[in-house]
Amino acid sequence: MADRAKDIPVAKEGIPFIVIGGLLTLGAWMIGGVWATWFFGFLTLFTTWFFRNPAREIPPGEHVIVSPGDGTVVAVESEFEHRYLKEQSIRISIFLNVFNVHINRMPIGGSVENMVYQPGKFMMADHPEASCGNEQNALMLCRSDGVKVLCVQIAGLVARRIVSWVVPGEQVEKGERFGLIRFGSRMDVYLPQSSRIHVKVGSKVEGGSSILAEVPCVEIS
Repeated sequence: MADRAKDIPVAKEGIPFIVIGGLLTLGAWMIGGVWATWFFGFLTLFTTWFFRNPAREIPPGEHVIVSPGDGTVVAVESEFEHRYLKEQSIRISIFLNVFNVHINRMPIGGSVENMVYQPGKFMMADHPEASCGNEQNALMLCRSDGVKVLCVQIAGLVARRIVSWVVPGEQVEKGERFGLIRFGSRMDVYLPQSSRIHVKVGSKVEGGSSILAEVPCVEIS
């Protein structure tokens, strides 16, 4: 899959909001509404900044697992992932607030084995129950050596739309942009128990460039 969003400064999903904000700002200015012009101008600038799409330097190495999003690590826990992987895994949860970049990136390179959307609630994304109860989109990723990683986009309290640009069967690269979640959200990554974790609760991470963990490559005979 080609990185569909790499050459644009803002995510395409943000363009309608930016255009509307710009038109409202222009309209307020034309009728002489000073405070309205400042308000809509600020709103337009904030929306543009929210949907920003910065370039990132992707760490080399197939064994390296990178963060799927910007934010703060709120959980690093060992648990049985019963819905998709059906095995004991390490879950790393990343909370994205409204000030973080909301473009999501692939934690590993390989193939998209499956993608499952689940409707649900809109609890605060940093709440522990959000992993199972909130609206979400789960991507099952498989590395060329058979290592599997589950990456889950989770809506938050004010997030109302999860966007994914991939479909099952696509080949993807590590650090490649694959979607976004609007206005506050969370990313969960489920890794094999053999992973060597590089982050802890409270760690600040950047999508595509921060290393979450390392999973040794498996020799395929």
